Amino acid sequence: MKHIYIKNGLLIDPVNKINRIGNVYISDGKIISITNEPSGFKADEIIDAENKVVCPGFIDLSTRLREPGQSRKATFRSESVAALSAGITSMCLQPDTHPVIDTSAVAELIKDLAKKAYYPKIYPIAALTQKLEGTELSSMLSLKQAGCVAVGNANQPVRNLLILRRALEYAASHDLLVMFRPNDYWLGNNGCVHEGFFATRYGLPSIPEAAETIALAQCLELVELTGCRVHFGQLSCKRSVIKIHQAKKYGLQVSADVAVHQLHLTENDIIPFDSNYHVIPPLRTEEDLRYLRQGLALGTINSICSDHQPHDIDAKLGAFPETESGISALETLLPLMLKLVEQGVVTLEQGIATLTSNPARVLRIDSGALTLGFSADVCVFDPDLEWKINAETWKSQGNNTPFWGQTIKGKVIHTIQSGRLAYTLS
Repeated sequence: MKHIYIKNGLLIDPVNKINRIGNVYISDGKIISITNEPSGFKADEIIDAENKVVCPGFIDLSTRLREPGQSRKATFRSESVAALSAGITSMCLQPDTHPVIDTSAVAELIKDLAKKAYYPKIYPIAALTQKLEGTELSSMLSLKQAGCVAVGNANQPVRNLLILRRALEYAASHDLLVMFRPNDYWLGNNGCVHEGFFATRYGLPSIPEAAETIALAQCLELVELTGCRVHFGQLSCKRSVIKIHQAKKYGLQVSADVAVHQLHLTENDIIPFDSNYHVIPPLRTEEDLRYLRQGLALGTINSICSDHQPHDIDAKLGAFPETESGISALETLLPLMLKLVEQGVVTLEQGIATLTSNPARVLRIDSGALTLGFSADVCVFDPDLEWKINAETWKSQGNNTPFWGQTIKGKVIHTIQSGRLAYTLS
């Protein structure tokens, strides 16, 4: 392992309450000192971070990397390169792979693919139910022992509340985190946009916010009943923020995240017939966006994720409702967070916390901080560097983003993962 010296950067570490100019010293894959040079330290690599921000590497709570099973869309290799170029040093992989992550063998396969891609910090989320069919519980304990950090059913429904109750009881008994994306499948009725003016104007099948809030309310009741630790993923509306705020007020073990595009886009931004705006949950109203932003600022929503879903061209061709939902989003995670800072929604320190220490706290992993002895996962970025999203700058195999062609601000210069200089902007 190399000895790496990062000098003269603006160090921001919300956990250790650091916000000042300083240095970072890395040796044997660990952070060994902040500011003061250790005796006998001889750097193999020196990074001048003057006028740059140095912070913990980002942790993404929801990604699809399309392997195993859909490598025509993306691979661990292509998406890990994209992630490192975006300062993301840890990713949670949703269980809806092919095959589903519902056995120890598939969890081991995920780890093997990550190793071959030179991106070891891919954390598999195990399936809550076998084959994600929502009828029989998975072997959660063996999946935890195989290295899964949580269990969840991705976007698939659990068939009834008794099964969900048993799943939460089982998870609670083994201190397993449940990642739950609230959506009543039947109320959603295969919709593709928010139930509002856009759906009415273009005659598109729609998803009411009640599909999210009813599922959320039901799960919260079961959280109180079972004592399970639950993280609610990809919230999209005002009433969900209110319900999470109330749940936290009454002491339930809950946390929540929001996909970064939900903090910038609403149904008003959808370009008709452009399937890059087809996302689930759908883009909602201006009022929903305001509440999501307020929830983030107040800590009701504690994390931002990319909800990265790369697609090939075929998946986004055809009529809007017939296309596959999802945005390729790893590389816009930092710039869109910085835009929130620029707009005064959160401070830079708060924004970094939503991508680092807060997700680490959700997962209960020793990461997301520049703490001495922690694995050296470090991001060095220029908050003022502008770049254009196009084929020359984009790393992901999926080009499906509504931000394509736009010029945005904020670019990662270096990414260090487990003490290895894994990315440098060329």
